[in-house]
Amino acid sequence: MSSKKSNSADNIIVTPDPRLRQKSTKVKAGDPEVNQIIKEMIQASLDWEEEHEFELSAALAAPQLGYNRRIIVVREDTSDKDNNTFIPLLNPEVIKTEGKTLYDYEGCLSVPTIYGKVPRPQKARIKAQTEDGQEVRIKVDGFLARTILHEIDHLNGILFIDHIKNDEKAFYKLDDRGDLVPLDYDKCIKDNKDLWPDDEN
Repeated sequence: MSSKKSNSADNIIVTPDPRLRQKSTKVKAGDPEVNQIIKEMIQASLDWEEEHEFELSAALAAPQLGYNRRIIVVREDTSDKDNNTFIPLLNPEVIKTEGKTLYDYEGCLSVPTIYGKVPRPQKARIKAQTEDGQEVRIKVDGFLARTILHEIDHLNGILFIDHIKNDEKAFYKLDDRGDLVPLDYDKCIKDNKDLWPDDEN
């Protein structure tokens, strides 16, 4: 009998899993299945983070666990790795984006080892439901706006790499010291079938 602790981070699906490219369906607050998915998402985020010394799990979308449901969980404080509280948002929608387009680094638990410098609007207005069904409208900016827009993309079958697909200088990886270093686009990205499984070329 194995004494190895089960790790829900193993349930996080990665490219080229086709479920990451599917649009998710709306959910109903209070549904026991929804509540269970939320618990699994939070635990998977924390388990993943334990295995990655230099990285923070700021948020997760249900499709990343193979559930094509419109659910995301966002860390209460995206700058504090010791704060393990996540806020679930059901059926989130972008009402409006505004401000400058900013370029900053993004990573994704479902796109292992690759980071990208991704353009996103500086500010966003979001409509969603809380876990108990209350409708909320929130204004977010900076890193939190980027994080939530990244997760809502997941619900529409979009990955952060799609925004920078043809930008040869936008892709990075973490080195052994936790620093971001550029990736060789032609060698690692351009014809990578894990990233672009449907490309004809």
